[in-house]
Amino acid sequence: MSYSVEKISGNQVKIKFTVDQQKFEEAMKKAYLKIRSRVTIPGFRRGKAPRKLIENMYGESVFYDEAMDQLFPDVYSEAVDAEKIETVDRPELDEITQIGTGKDLEFSVKVYVRPEITLGDYKGLKADRYVHTVTDEEIQSRIDRDVEKATTTQDVTDRALEKGDVANLDYAGTVDGVAFAGGTAQGQTLEIGSGMFIPGFEDQMVGMNVGEEKDLKVTFPEKYQAEELAGKEAVFHVKLNGIQSKVKPALDDEFAADVSEFSTFEEYKADIAKKLQDQANENADTEVENTLIQAAVDASDCDIPAAMIDSELDVMMREMSMRMAYQGIRMEDFLRYTGQTMDQLKEGRRSEAQNRVKMQLVLEAIGKAENLEVSDEDVDKAVREEAEREGREYEEFKAGLNDRQKDYLRENAVLRKTVELIKSSAVITEKNESERIQAEDAVNAVNQAVSAVEQIAGDEAAEEEKGE
Repeated sequence: MSYSVEKISGNQVKIKFTVDQQKFEEAMKKAYLKIRSRVTIPGFRRGKAPRKLIENMYGESVFYDEAMDQLFPDVYSEAVDAEKIETVDRPELDEITQIGTGKDLEFSVKVYVRPEITLGDYKGLKADRYVHTVTDEEIQSRIDRDVEKATTTQDVTDRALEKGDVANLDYAGTVDGVAFAGGTAQGQTLEIGSGMFIPGFEDQMVGMNVGEEKDLKVTFPEKYQAEELAGKEAVFHVKLNGIQSKVKPALDDEFAADVSEFSTFEEYKADIAKKLQDQANENADTEVENTLIQAAVDASDCDIPAAMIDSELDVMMREMSMRMAYQGIRMEDFLRYTGQTMDQLKEGRRSEAQNRVKMQLVLEAIGKAENLEVSDEDVDKAVREEAEREGREYEEFKAGLNDRQKDYLRENAVLRKTVELIKSSAVITEKNESERIQAEDAVNAVNQAVSAVEQIAGDEAAEEEKGE
């Protein structure tokens, strides 16, 4: 077998094969043995007719497709492996120029490969690093989360139900006097003012006393998950079984010791402020990296095969499905709620998938252009970081890695080094986040002004057309 490879575009090659007649004849024999049981010849039991007789009746081409199926995987793999061709899709038969008994088989295929990358500028790029200064409100909001965890409840017997209380209630709902599925419960707990129930339900409970019963009239939202109830008026007969009020802890040293490793409230608060600022700084660094990487990607050019984008879309859908599963949502339910098909969901994210593929290709191309390599220490660092992300012990995690996973972590280490190279040569300007807000407000004002002018021009044109 011989072959030749011809690059026909930046992302596709043509491979021409010549298979000697003896090898082709062996494939024809295998094709005959496989197909003969499917061919009917008068006077012969199925599967017993001689090959020559079948060829005389149907032509030897009856075996060609199967013979190609027998030959192709081996000859194709041999060429692709020998030439180190990085295919990204299944090959497509281009043409068969010669086939038949006593002849060498000659044919060609086309196959999409990893595209060539024309790199643009990736050194000396410019980016603004917007630094967010953590506010007192953000610190207090974080403290409030710990307060919520440490909050206890106590029974209330000397007053009526108020907003902020936790009510224990029984209820039975009807629409037009008929009970509906999911409209009845006993011993239900509900924080009044939380907005967990239908609008108006909680407000009408305020002022009720323990043991009191009351009919609440509400209207289901127009967009309600149970379509048969959407927009309909309902009556809920409610009985208040009990009231509990929330008891929040005092913000003092005792509280700090209960919810943290610190013995004083000031130390606890200072630690929260530091962690929030560290996170803000890390977010700013990540944003700068993303800006620089995207600039390098936008400056580069390549023709990405559709198969690579489709493959990335499949990865994105799996990632999305896993995230939703953690929240207890099935992909099938999400599609039904949003009125989309899987194909529509994918199509809406196609440009994102294309950018993700291009980003990977560009970073790999920069790494090769700069001859970047990683040491065992770099890979070991990547292993440690991955183990930490997964909450696993380093030694146990490392011992469980297979070759494919090790290669993946090594590739990630190279990509990390590539990003550091881009970043190290970049011109980064430190700015306060308020400057970005001002810039965005200015852009929005300009866009609104342009829209207003366009609207006026459109109205004037319409008036002129009426006059004519």
